Amino acid sequence: MTTASTSALDTIAELEPHHAEIVRATLPVIGARIDDITAEFYRRLFAAHPDLLRNVFNRGNQAQGEQQRALAASIATFATHLVDPALPHPRQLLARIGHKHASLGVVPDQYPVVHEHLFAAIAHVLGEAVTAEVAAAWDRVYWLMADTLMGFENELYSGAGVEPGAVFREVRVVRRIEDSADTVTFVVESADTAAPLPEFVPGQYVSVGADLPDGARQLRQYSLVNAPGAGRLAFAVRRVTAVGDRPEGEVSSWLHTDVEVGDRLQITLPFGDLTIDTAARTPLVLISAGIGVTPMVGILEYLAATGSPRRVLALHADRAEATHPLRGTQADLVAGLPEAELHVWYEELSAGTHAGLLSLTGIELPADAEIYLCGGTGFLQAARAQLKAAGVADERVHFELFAPNDWLLDL
Repeated sequence: MTTASTSALDTIAELEPHHAEIVRATLPVIGARIDDITAEFYRRLFAAHPDLLRNVFNRGNQAQGEQQRALAASIATFATHLVDPALPHPRQLLARIGHKHASLGVVPDQYPVVHEHLFAAIAHVLGEAVTAEVAAAWDRVYWLMADTLMGFENELYSGAGVEPGAVFREVRVVRRIEDSADTVTFVVESADTAAPLPEFVPGQYVSVGADLPDGARQLRQYSLVNAPGAGRLAFAVRRVTAVGDRPEGEVSSWLHTDVEVGDRLQITLPFGDLTIDTAARTPLVLISAGIGVTPMVGILEYLAATGSPRRVLALHADRAEATHPLRGTQADLVAGLPEAELHVWYEELSAGTHAGLLSLTGIELPADAEIYLCGGTGFLQAARAQLKAAGVADERVHFELFAPNDWLLDL
């Protein structure tokens, strides 16, 4: 599987000096109105292509404005790097976007569509401030980012042995495993016995296509929680319940209530860059919260299946024992590894666990460990701050969010 070190991400073309000067000067103005611009962009995009909202974009994220903020900040982050190359390279951000695009089957033909409506939105929001020179400079930013992503996504498709976008496979559900924390694990195999499901790298995910009652086809990503090599894929789904302004999860609810053993699903080939180097022997620190435990369980399953001697420190935070997904599985896997230990924090006091929020105080992190994080935005920000305070270098920290808000972690 192609990784984030591929040439497409390492050879971003430089912004021409005259464009860089304009972008540097207008970045504060664009940044101040970026939410307005992206809201107008999506309004225009979905008005022209309503099928994208029904069949590609996450309707829940759109309703909450999360996708708009993600697009806005990814472009701003990329532009900031172009005008100040001394800043951290946006490689991780671009890799995460590229993997998610590949898992949705995004193809190069879709980039001009985004360009058309994005630049119409910029002109609409900023009006006369968008001179021909300003438009040309930001047009260059967009295509530098788009060309980088298209190159990387083509590498991902090539590595998977498929044509761009040809990532969907029909599978049959062979097991449905209920977990007490309102989580269900679905085990699937190829519906075509002549075309078994591919191998994957521990920590990756698949997209699942749900044909909903209103006729929409929505896609969601779920981490793989089994070890590679059996011709089957297993992914765990926690049901998203309505809380405050957050609506009930359309796809998670559908999977929980409608999908049983014997049913068929559409899933994609595995993608995702929160993956371990399976040839390495360095220690691993796996830090998670809530359903963020799923890629960590997938990594632990691989380590257990291969009898790995690697030192592993698993740290998990949750509200309570009852809300801890795959709790027994995680504990059993850690117990079965010769050099592994597990620490758990619950906000509700429970015997044998730490009380309160996850804290690295008193936890000895191996000096040469690779560290993996997965959880909600606030949790990841807090965990990264603690790791930085502990002197852990940024390049040893790898993270994934189950939301389109990766940008929050790069500011």
